[in-house]
Amino acid sequence: MDIAALVTWLITALGGFFMLGVWIRHGGVRQQRTGTSRLPAPVLFGHFVLAAAGLVVWIVYLAVDRTALAWTAFGLLVPVALLGFFMLARWLPVLRAGTTGTTADAETPAERHFPVPVVIGHGLFAVATVLLVLLTALGVGGS
Repeated sequence: MDIAALVTWLITALGGFFMLGVWIRHGGVRQQRTGTSRLPAPVLFGHFVLAAAGLVVWIVYLAVDRTALAWTAFGLLVPVALLGFFMLARWLPVLRAGTTGTTADAETPAERHFPVPVVIGHGLFAVATVLLVLLTALGVGGS
């Protein structure tokens, strides 16, 4: 189960890294000054940094098999998940608004360019990761 958690975490990270790249490429950082983007940069980057830190802790856990590290990784995933839900709630209105084709790209929120299947996949793999990490920390299924 611990290796399955690593695999789902890596897939989740790839999707998240892809979306971060899309957001940056479409001016998300610049849009913070104008208020165009609905995703606050500190929330987005905090989500990324905490998730990456948790992944590093999980890899160390796999190497040394200390239950405290599994719980630490899970503890890092809790705020990651909360930030993720916050960003999802801020992204959904952008998705629903769509684009008219007349709006200048500078006025289109950068997160409007996120592919919906990537967002859905990222969320599903994130939920699977949290559950697998929790079950591993609880000792369910063995290591």
